[in-house]
Amino acid sequence: MIKPVPLYIGLRYVAARRRQQFISFINGFSLLGMALGVMALIVVTSVMNGFDRELKTRILSVVPHGFVEKADGLENWRDAAQQLEQKPHVEAASPFVRGFALLGAGGGSHGVEFQGVDPQALRSVSAVGEHMIMGSLDALQPRSYNIVLGRILARQLNVIPGDSLVLTLPEVVVTPAGLFPRTKRFTVAGVFSVGAQVDQSMALMHLDDAARLLRMRGRVQGLQLRFDDMDNALGRVSTYAQSLGEDYSGEDWSHSQGSLFQAVKMEKTVVTLMLMIIVAVAAFNIVSALVLMVADKRSDIAVLRTLGLTSRQIMSVFVVQGSAIGIIGAFIGALLGIVIAFNLTDMVSWMENLLGAKIFDPRVFFVSFLPSEFRTADAVVVLTAAVLMSLLATLFPAWRAAQIEPAEALRYE
Repeated sequence: MIKPVPLYIGLRYVAARRRQQFISFINGFSLLGMALGVMALIVVTSVMNGFDRELKTRILSVVPHGFVEKADGLENWRDAAQQLEQKPHVEAASPFVRGFALLGAGGGSHGVEFQGVDPQALRSVSAVGEHMIMGSLDALQPRSYNIVLGRILARQLNVIPGDSLVLTLPEVVVTPAGLFPRTKRFTVAGVFSVGAQVDQSMALMHLDDAARLLRMRGRVQGLQLRFDDMDNALGRVSTYAQSLGEDYSGEDWSHSQGSLFQAVKMEKTVVTLMLMIIVAVAAFNIVSALVLMVADKRSDIAVLRTLGLTSRQIMSVFVVQGSAIGIIGAFIGALLGIVIAFNLTDMVSWMENLLGAKIFDPRVFFVSFLPSEFRTADAVVVLTAAVLMSLLATLFPAWRAAQIEPAEALRYE
């Protein structure tokens, strides 16, 4: 016999065939519900991780990992860039000038963040040149007043390379005819497509043209940094900026793009909590099954008490039984969830080919496939929560079983 005795009896109750099929049905339903809940949680968290990874990879391949700025602008930016490139984990630095403006063409207009860049230096900190679908970054020359737009922005403005548009700055000039906003006509020289939010909010022009627009001739606003790993930029950019002088400030990608990634993280948290209800329902089913089991085993409990088992041991019997149902269901669900999470992208692609339909239309969505990234930490959290819920669900029915008096239970036997 397995010792301790409560463990042996509890496991026997799980495996034994019962006279009441309804109890067996509820036990099976509880196990199935726990397995489905854990599986759904692991799959959904993996999909959310996949979307988070795709956003970070796509956006941070174009958006630099950090920005270092000086309050009154940099005149000799090459010296500062050389100092920063000697810092640990920094791979490259590139000058920039940025501002906000309104782009208008054909009666339509959109607010954008424009960046003045050096096309050659930009390639060392951003992969936007690799995502050009029309035109080239090399068309951005000093005083050419050419501009490169994101794919969605170009579509919203209904422009292609060769078309002209008007850039309006948020300031006015005084003329004999009155006050007028500052405007400048640009020619579309290219279109890039990253597959992220920057496709509809970013416009690039040459560094010299942007400096003239913002009246910063001979100076740049700051430097863009690229690290060997995007996580290495966290907390280091501001430190490196301060090492250049008191007038310097820095921010990493968690500040410039943090709101988007925080929104994704919040969505993942909310969805996880909602799906955890499925696991909670399965745990409540364990309560129902144990309550019926205790009622069915009153005489057995009385016999065990007369044989010398204490109330604590009786309680342990039903804790073992209920926990075993939840744990078995949780591990089955975890195994299925892990297998699906690792193969979800291929499974969805196979279904799309079989049905001849696309779940994510690439003309509408940034991501044209269903990404999935399994993380062991998420699975451990889900599995731990499921096991704890199963354990807590057994306490009340087990306590009720421990309160049964042998004489009362055997009175009518």
